[in-house]
Amino acid sequence: MAAAACGGEAAAAAAALCAFSPRDRRFFAISGPDGRLRVWETANSRLQQEYVPSAHLSAACTCLAWAPPGGRPPPSKDGPQRKKRKSEVAEVDKQLDILAIGTAVGSILLYSTVKGELQSKLDGGHDNKVNCVRWHQDNCCLYSCSDDKHIVEWNTQTCKVKCKWKGDNSSVTSLCISPDGKMLLSAGRTIKLWDLETKEVYRHFTGHATSVSSLMFTTVKPMNENKPFDGITGLYFLSGAIHDRLLSVWQIRSDRKEKNAVMSFTVTDEPTFIDLTVSEVKEEPVKLAVVCRDGQLHLFEHILNGYCKKPLTSNCTIQIATPGNDGDSTPKPVPVLAAAFCSDKQSLLLVYGNVLQPIIEKVSLNTTESHICLIRDIQKVLSLKTDVAVTKVKTPVVNSDTKVLVPGVPGHSTAVKTPSSGKEKKKNKRKPGETEESIEERLGALDIDVSKVKTPGGLPQTDSFVVLLVQGLESNDAEILNRVLNTRKEHVIKNTVARMPIHAVIPLLHELTKRLQGNPYSASLMVRWLKSVFTLHASYLSTLPDLIPQLGMLYQLMESRVKTLQKLSRLHGRLFILVTQVAASEAVQDVTEVNQTAKLVYEDGKCCILGIARLLNSCDRQYLMAVRRVPVRVQSEQDVKVVDVSVCPCTLPVSPFFLLQLHPV
Repeated sequence: MAAAACGGEAAAAAAALCAFSPRDRRFFAISGPDGRLRVWETANSRLQQEYVPSAHLSAACTCLAWAPPGGRPPPSKDGPQRKKRKSEVAEVDKQLDILAIGTAVGSILLYSTVKGELQSKLDGGHDNKVNCVRWHQDNCCLYSCSDDKHIVEWNTQTCKVKCKWKGDNSSVTSLCISPDGKMLLSAGRTIKLWDLETKEVYRHFTGHATSVSSLMFTTVKPMNENKPFDGITGLYFLSGAIHDRLLSVWQIRSDRKEKNAVMSFTVTDEPTFIDLTVSEVKEEPVKLAVVCRDGQLHLFEHILNGYCKKPLTSNCTIQIATPGNDGDSTPKPVPVLAAAFCSDKQSLLLVYGNVLQPIIEKVSLNTTESHICLIRDIQKVLSLKTDVAVTKVKTPVVNSDTKVLVPGVPGHSTAVKTPSSGKEKKKNKRKPGETEESIEERLGALDIDVSKVKTPGGLPQTDSFVVLLVQGLESNDAEILNRVLNTRKEHVIKNTVARMPIHAVIPLLHELTKRLQGNPYSASLMVRWLKSVFTLHASYLSTLPDLIPQLGMLYQLMESRVKTLQKLSRLHGRLFILVTQVAASEAVQDVTEVNQTAKLVYEDGKCCILGIARLLNSCDRQYLMAVRRVPVRVQSEQDVKVVDVSVCPCTLPVSPFFLLQLHPV
């Protein structure tokens, strides 16, 4: 019984959605970030089918579930067909494998891996993202939960809603059906056990602090065989939540008082995929395989026999790494994507490597060692699987100083070399009759502008900004991102954003949002990238149903900066006035002061005459001609009188006071 991480919050959706088929783990289905559904054969790691939903960009896959063996197939969307023979019906039933695919817009797709086409589509049940789908033992019945707080029971024969009820006050993120098919577990943060006949809550459990991502029963019979079994009492079930490193085990008891977990398993990171072997007898231990977000696999083996206070640690931890050849002695970790127990319960199917082209390997269990590191050269394995004659993928031209990063394996590098041929060697030799290239042509060949370099056959360049940007976002390489995002050329930014793939738009916005919160100089550069992204990819962003929560931090950041703009403008104005006044006062201090001391003071009973003149018994003609206007200040603070010296002083009497035409008040 396998359970992939169902949808919930944004962190759970970041993990790859995958599930093994219930028939001897024959097939492995995985939905990558590009929205494509790929079905692989586990025996030889060969891609069997690839399905691209018509609305895979706007209605991304959010959860997967294989139909259980047996039962009737859902009706085909092509309408009635001819009646088949009994032998044909038995053969189809034997090979029937249906995948239920939940989408972000609330619809559910039923895909047939036998026919390789869409069987039917379930609409009208949810108006928000589907978080989890679970098949009933009867193939005609399917259960789903959504962010709209409801649980829907579907009839896959008629493709209509059979029943719908409210499951929680918030989003319902996970479901699980009891072994007898009469009870249903649902969880948002709290866990509820429903009676499927009456649609009423049978038991409540505490749950987790965050949204539950996995629910599954670990036993099919109670451990105490003395008491009569009603189909549900005494059973254990397991639950895991996002951002939670503890997997909790709960027991359904007859009394309603016990609502807490009876034991828990601890792992190194958030669980993304869980598989277990169900315990059928009391002495049989439960084997648990947990794949974490950090790429490690933890194996547990424990007999469920009641309450255990201390969290249990893993019996064995499995990691995968590269050998570290080709001049690099440091091994690189290879992430484990999923793991499932085989039918013999003594071997394990491991899925590791890249989401777009995973490697599936069967390994035998060895729990005597607490830590196992498997050395795998994934590049060599992938190169052996590649059929060059059939592939339509063009190998990019790789420059000698270019470092190529493989998506999905952070830090792993490989050199992709173009095959050399004899024709290329002949082209390099100059024939006797040919002219030698000029210096201008040679300099033009060294131009680093990718848009100007013409490559044979239109092959992409691995050192272009588009390739570097996508590699930096996938590998989270700060050096590559700094090289690309610190450019100032507007045309380079626009061309890079226009040519980048659609799936890299949202990661680019997250990276720009993170950099906007840092240095103001870096923020001014990031605004140019934001402008180009919103201008060139507005149509794609408008189709995303969860655009508001994804860009919420960016919106709040811009809103807070806009609010402080007015205050900063006022502060800038005040500081400008202060700086101007300080500069003016310093300029005034540098000027030499003029001596304003009066040369002559005459006091009278009513007025005091202030004048600046050089009045001597012998008149100085040049000085008196320069003095034309003399102010007179009255002691009673009356108006100031101004007199003119308009006549030649030589014609006046010798007395100096006649030079001033005084008009006393």
